[in-house]
Amino acid sequence: MTTTTEPPSAETRPIDKQALLARYIAERDKRLRADGNAQYLELKGQLAHYLDDPYTPFVERAPKTDHVTFAFVGGGFAGLVTGARLVEAGVTDVRIVEKGGDFGGTWYWNRYPGAQCDTASMVYMPLLEETGHMPTEKYAHAPEILAQCQRIGRQYGLYENALFHTEVEDLSWDEPNARWVIQTNRGDRFTASFIGLGTGPLHVAKLPGIPGISSFKGHSFHTSRWDYAYTGGDPSGAPMTRLADKRVAIIGTGATSVQAVPHLARACKELYVVQRTPSSVDVRANAPIDPDWFAGIATPGWQRRWLENFTANQAGGTAEEDLVQDGWTDLSRRIRSKIMQLPPEDRVPQKMLAAYEDSDFEKMEEIRARAEAIVTDRETAEKLKAWYRQLCKRPCFHDAYLQAFNTPGTHLIDTDGQGVEKITEKGFVVAGVEYEVDCIIYASGFEVGTEYKRRAGFDLTGRDGLKLSQAWAEGMKTKHGIHVHGFPNAFFVQPTQGANLISNVPHNLTESGRTIAMTVKHALDGGYRQVEVTEEAQAAWVALLLTGMGRMMGAPDCTPGYYNNEGQTPGPGAQLNVGYPAGATAFFTYIDAWRSSGEFEGLVFS
Repeated sequence: MTTTTEPPSAETRPIDKQALLARYIAERDKRLRADGNAQYLELKGQLAHYLDDPYTPFVERAPKTDHVTFAFVGGGFAGLVTGARLVEAGVTDVRIVEKGGDFGGTWYWNRYPGAQCDTASMVYMPLLEETGHMPTEKYAHAPEILAQCQRIGRQYGLYENALFHTEVEDLSWDEPNARWVIQTNRGDRFTASFIGLGTGPLHVAKLPGIPGISSFKGHSFHTSRWDYAYTGGDPSGAPMTRLADKRVAIIGTGATSVQAVPHLARACKELYVVQRTPSSVDVRANAPIDPDWFAGIATPGWQRRWLENFTANQAGGTAEEDLVQDGWTDLSRRIRSKIMQLPPEDRVPQKMLAAYEDSDFEKMEEIRARAEAIVTDRETAEKLKAWYRQLCKRPCFHDAYLQAFNTPGTHLIDTDGQGVEKITEKGFVVAGVEYEVDCIIYASGFEVGTEYKRRAGFDLTGRDGLKLSQAWAEGMKTKHGIHVHGFPNAFFVQPTQGANLISNVPHNLTESGRTIAMTVKHALDGGYRQVEVTEEAQAAWVALLLTGMGRMMGAPDCTPGYYNNEGQTPGPGAQLNVGYPAGATAFFTYIDAWRSSGEFEGLVFS
């Protein structure tokens, strides 16, 4: 696989650690807001139109009142990989319930120009080996990822039972019949022997709570509902020709905006990029994948080897080679190098954390120097520098974002951490200045810090009327991040309290899907009607999690964002939002042995 690299953007400069930390704190403080997650607007009432599906027509259908062996809520990667593993295990009546018009989850909604994965395709896209698909480039674009989701759905027969444009409103355990009752907004009331939940953290779009947001008389939309009828172009990259005479504002400079801005910069008469906090934007070095090279590495078991290699390089393993070679493994390699330079007697937590911090200081100085080297206007370059640790916010990798600010007609409107003052009929106001525009695009992301019930749209009801919100009132409690006591025959598919590998979430999901399929098969083969984790096993797992180092991302002294609950105290339950203390590689090894033993320690089958 061919990659390209950028030359060093600036000479290495000495780092004044105290001054740097003081700058980090000062930048954080100016961005702190007392309202935290409440600063964002829930899209309901007069804002509900922002959630309309512009991609797939709504089709009426009769309500479902039947029974399936397994029902899964969410048609993204979690539902697809779990469904695929169940089908492989012989469970063919799997029903996926999805609010979008097709499979894909995040990749169904995110069709904005330039959308790509920012973890390498070879490890990010699930079931590549099983479907026989070769990624076309190191970082695949959204249409290819969506097509892979559809390919999985077709290959495993998951379309036959799927319910699209459908939202679950209630999930309740029927104890006498040992089954789940599922009710939806389409009038469905069907049952399932087992259920899976993979609603994910990035599917409920949000808007910034800017005064006057409903008063704008021009056109506006959220990036997850991109309006190509207005802009022209398409998700595959066709030019957005209808913006040639338009003044456009994009509000937000996170991962989405980093990918969309270069395309908008080429298309718009005037583009205003409205920034509250700059993203750290490192080299992406995307490149096509050579079919001959791929044929040489795609031997049986190739994707699992790549997944394990990436995790070993990025999350505490001891791999001797780096197959993926991306920004994530680069950061980890630097950290390991710093730690290994310590004398053996100094490899204690405090000094290892100091070495970690030194490595991060160096990396972020390089990223800030990159902005300075690429952006020709010095004032703009300074405002594009990210003053925080790299893992305080989602790291970004791109080879055209910074360059876009050299395009005539593209303007950075930096709000110095304060955000937009208000929206008017004609545009937006920053620092008392009104900017008149024809269109406002909200790149404001998705709800992350809100409660699970709000994001899912329902509150799971388990045995004896126990609500999930009650079971998790003091924080998430599971075994392996999959099983929850009091909720038999229910499985969660997500990273927390498992590997918690945030740099490549699909690896977590594929392993969870494999575990669930083996558990369900064991239950069905043995004639069992129920499977549930014991209270003792769950408590022991939670206790084990608390022996680890705690959360490494989004520390309280970070600039506000969804990694650190918008800078607000997250509450005591946040200490449980962690992973296996020995690291992701160790967890994947552990969970494989746990399920392969056939004993399913901690679960009771009855």
